[in-house]
Amino acid sequence: MMDGSPMSEQVFTPDTTHQRAFRDALGHFATGVTVITTRSDKGPLGITANSFAALSLDPALVMWAPARFSRRFDAFAQATHFAIHVLAEDQLWLARHFVRDGLDFALDGVDEGVGGVPLLPGCLARFECARHAVHPGGDHAIVVGEVLRVQARTGAGLSFFAGQYGRIDAG
Repeated sequence: MMDGSPMSEQVFTPDTTHQRAFRDALGHFATGVTVITTRSDKGPLGITANSFAALSLDPALVMWAPARFSRRFDAFAQATHFAIHVLAEDQLWLARHFVRDGLDFALDGVDEGVGGVPLLPGCLARFECARHAVHPGGDHAIVVGEVLRVQARTGAGLSFFAGQYGRIDAG
């Protein structure tokens, strides 16, 4: 705080009795918001995620981490191809859309990419990937993708910080 008043600070060991406090502490790291898409045995599938990161420039690798408790987990952990869509500031509706229903692709402008993966329009960046590796990550899996094709544009991104959506602007 800038007004000189003391800040509330908590120190704890991240165990089962402190799961909420641990989650809240993690929420202090601002992230972008993505929608990951793939093909599944039920058709096109999407999921909103903020666990995306760059991993390597050479080779071009990215990673994300689906939660094991998700009903969509198996399809994403086993997917041979997927696309990561970095959402623009005006695409909160799209993030919420895929939180509710991963199978609803009745959207304007959906195209098909490498491996038959659905591609969403209007995103800040899109990374079409082939599965490179999947590693255990506690209650998540770490999915590493080899980036096969990239599409990017300028603009402000959708962010997530302390449980709230916001805007990331480069300028």
